Amino acid sequence: MDELGRVTADEFKQQAKNPIVLVLDNIRSMHNVGSAFRTCDAFNVERLYLCGITGTPPNKEIAKTALGATESVEWEYKENVEELAKELKSAGYAILLVEQTDNSVMLQDFDFSQYEKVALFVGNEVFGISDELLPLCDAAVEIPQFGTKHSLNVAVATGITLWEAVKQLAVRS
Repeated sequence: MDELGRVTADEFKQQAKNPIVLVLDNIRSMHNVGSAFRTCDAFNVERLYLCGITGTPPNKEIAKTALGATESVEWEYKENVEELAKELKSAGYAILLVEQTDNSVMLQDFDFSQYEKVALFVGNEVFGISDELLPLCDAAVEIPQFGTKHSLNVAVATGITLWEAVKQLAVRS
């Protein structure tokens, strides 16, 4: 591991973060939650918010996929996702939904750099984003898909979208 040049969990917590927070809205699968922790660690996000029915650490299933990222990633549980969105908006975050809507912008065409700070909201595996979030959002981004399903696993969609956001907003040292 030393040869990979990885930072410790304490060093990770001290380093400058990308101006991104991830919000999981009513995620059922603890494996998806654990994966989100790991992805947030990989992309150096500021914080992960777990809302509604989304499970929280300590949890054996989350730990299985998080592989220790519950110790490095700052996280917080908020029961009400709508209240959280309002808090984040008043703190200067753009509220961005990862969702297919009538007005969603394809991910490859979306300019994350138009915002100083972004809060990415990812919704329930079956029902998507909570309806209360639609009027609060600044934009919705959609991942282009060419198959028959027109949906991706939450963990996959999170990883794809965070990567695109980080490419555009990454803290440069």
